[in-house]
Amino acid sequence: MSNTTFDQHVGDATERLHLSAFNAAFYELGLRWHWDDATYHELRRHPCEKERVRIYLQMHQPHLLTAYDASFLVEAIHAVKARRFEAMTHCGTQAATDVDWAAVQRFKRDI
Repeated sequence: MSNTTFDQHVGDATERLHLSAFNAAFYELGLRWHWDDATYHELRRHPCEKERVRIYLQMHQPHLLTAYDASFLVEAIHAVKARRFEAMTHCGTQAATDVDWAAVQRFKRDI
């Protein structure tokens, strides 16, 4: 078994697809979040995807936890992320990871 670690960039195609699916889910849910490679790399220390979202909420979006139940937010994000990931795997990893969801968010704010 390999102990290969990632540097500050997400290099594995499957992991890039997961990252893109998370960012697509944030966009679809109207959340102005964008996980870059470094953020995702840091969160990947936690093996459970739902735990990654919960930790991100607690550390970077705690104001949302005063209005919403953490479990509700985590489940909603994870459900959309899973749906997006499945759709992306059907269109091929390269096409799916080429979407710059941060740019889409910026463009949406500017119009």
